[in-house]
Amino acid sequence: MKLLHLSFHFEYAEIIEQILDRHEVSEYARYSMVEGKDRDGKHFGTQVFPGNVTVIQAQMPENKIDALFDDLQAFREEKDAHRHLQALILPIERRL
Repeated sequence: MKLLHLSFHFEYAEIIEQILDRHEVSEYARYSMVEGKDRDGKHFGTQVFPGNVTVIQAQMPENKIDALFDDLQAFREEKDAHRHLQALILPIERRL
């Protein structure tokens, strides 16, 4: 089991959730509208620093990661505006 950690511009949350649904990722934690910084600068939800970031975390079986990453990569390459998607896979040492 691994931990999937996604961060992306908040306006793409529905599309990312659809991708997760296609890959049967049915349980996750979503932190919507958090402050963040990327290559375009700060996104603090203010007039000076507009926009926000959404973070999704989910536990994933290792055998489903490659197919999900293929779809996330396709989304990221679809438009220049999608390039901010970051996807990480982290080890889970223990869980209850």
